[in-house]
Amino acid sequence: MAIVSDARKAVALVRKAVDNRIAVNDVRRALAARPPHPERHYTVAVYFADGVVNMYQMRQWYRPLAELAKRWPVVVLSRAATGAQALVREDALPVAFVPTVRDLERFIAKQDIRVVLYVNQNTRNFQMFRYGRRWHVFINHGESDKMYMTTNQFKAYDYAFVAGDAARERLARVLWDYDLDARTIEIGRPQADHYSGTLPYTPDGRTVVLYAPTWEGDRPSAHYGSIRTHGEQLVAALLATGRHRVVYRPHPRSGVVDAEYGAANKRIVAALRAANLADPAAQHVFDDGPELGWQLASADVAVVDISAMVYDRLAADKPLMITRPADPRASIDTHGYLSACEWLDAEAAPDIVAETDRVLGDPESVERLEHWVHRYFGDTRPGAATERFHAAVERLMDEWDAWHARTTDESDDEELDPDEAELDE
Repeated sequence: MAIVSDARKAVALVRKAVDNRIAVNDVRRALAARPPHPERHYTVAVYFADGVVNMYQMRQWYRPLAELAKRWPVVVLSRAATGAQALVREDALPVAFVPTVRDLERFIAKQDIRVVLYVNQNTRNFQMFRYGRRWHVFINHGESDKMYMTTNQFKAYDYAFVAGDAARERLARVLWDYDLDARTIEIGRPQADHYSGTLPYTPDGRTVVLYAPTWEGDRPSAHYGSIRTHGEQLVAALLATGRHRVVYRPHPRSGVVDAEYGAANKRIVAALRAANLADPAAQHVFDDGPELGWQLASADVAVVDISAMVYDRLAADKPLMITRPADPRASIDTHGYLSACEWLDAEAAPDIVAETDRVLGDPESVERLEHWVHRYFGDTRPGAATERFHAAVERLMDEWDAWHARTTDESDDEELDPDEAELDE
């Protein structure tokens, strides 16, 4: 068995290398056909060192960053070939493909980048930290009460843009000697100002239920995924009523660790397909598209796992339920919204119809929701979070100007370390 396992791993590595080389060539051809990046043009950079599997972390920032770019030009510094390939194809923001440190060095030397934004904690973020005289800012790819949101890695950044009071309280509980007042800036959820898109169904009076589970997780403490424990039963119950429409949006990594979890995901997709064949008017949706917005805004109720989707939906200020992890080892932060949310246990999944009816008709649930929305995101009026995001960047630009006004020697001593110049994909 060990030989077979090793052989499979070897085949996977070869396939990954081939896919990566194809992506490199594809990206370089595509960028060569475009006009070169104007020099001294970009003032904001988004550093993204991940491949295509984590593109969801970038996609949710496309629209807020495009809006920001109207004042401060934005470029994505993409380090991984498959991630760059997706970024170039989707063409939401200008992309610089900089797979090596030498490539990165050459590009930023020709630009006026003052603020660098980071959407995740990739270990190669450290390679960008070496460049001083610019602000390094963690903006994350979501707001949640997962362990990820209190990592000590926050201290590596000059600043962190956080959603609101709940995020700051969370960090204060966990991080030692971290100056929240000086190093965190509250911006709400700018993505919520762009919750829109074309509906893939025609509204007709059916109750729309968004089921958006996360992946299975790679350790017991992160076993939040519900597809195997809740998903098949709750989807089957909703499909059977004739008065519900299911929008199923699984995490793109579903099944990467546990093949059975991936198989359950495929069975749900097949069940939706069969239900639509039996009743074309049902218009159930399997959603694996890059856009996230219309799902959160249009669903009457959402069922989500412990993940950033909880807070994406919370920012929409509409009813939601959260699946309780079946694995007792899963870490649950009960200091915040999870202390007062509407839980859905695995045993109650077959009764999802009654559970959703209860949540939709409960005034106390609505009142609790409003309280937590304000605690996590502050002012959620349309456009308010975008204004706060822009104000935060403007503050950093002003601070950059102030620092440089006090600097008498404008020479740059950030020379390339030859040991870092190798291809690091």
